[in-house]
Amino acid sequence: MTSQPDKLTLSFIKKHHVMTLATVAEGRPWCANLFYAFDAESLAFVFTSDEATRHGSEMIGSAEVAASIVLETRIVGRVQGLQIAGRVERLLDTHPLYERLRAAYLKRFPYAVVAPLSLWALIPHTLKHTDNTLGFGKKLLWHA
Repeated sequence: MTSQPDKLTLSFIKKHHVMTLATVAEGRPWCANLFYAFDAESLAFVFTSDEATRHGSEMIGSAEVAASIVLETRIVGRVQGLQIAGRVERLLDTHPLYERLRAAYLKRFPYAVVAPLSLWALIPHTLKHTDNTLGFGKKLLWHA
C-alpha cells in the first residue's frame, strides 16, 4: 500500500487546478501549463493533452516528467508551491483507471465533455511542498 502525502499537501493540490508540466527531449527542456484534476486514491494528476503538441510527443518519448503548482502571491509569508517528479501514463479506454480518472476530470471541468479527450495521468514519486505559512521555507516531502 502506498503511503499518502500529508493532509496539507493534499489540500493544496485540491485547491488548485493548473500545473506547469516540464518535459525534455534531446537535452532540450519544455514547459506547458495544463488544467488538472487530482484523484487522491490513485495519487494521479489527470490532464488532457494532444500527442501532436511538443510536450505530448516528448511524453511519448520519455515518461519521466516534472511539474509544479504555485500560489501566486507577493506576500512572502503566504508563499506556497508544489514541485512534482513522476511518470506520465496515457489513459486509453483500456487502462484500468480510465473510467474513474475520466470521471474525475469531467467533474472538475464539466465543459470538457463536448471535447475529444486525450487523457494522461501523472503519477508522482516525489512531492516537495513549500509552505511559508508554516514558517519561512518550510518543506513537506513525500516519496512513493
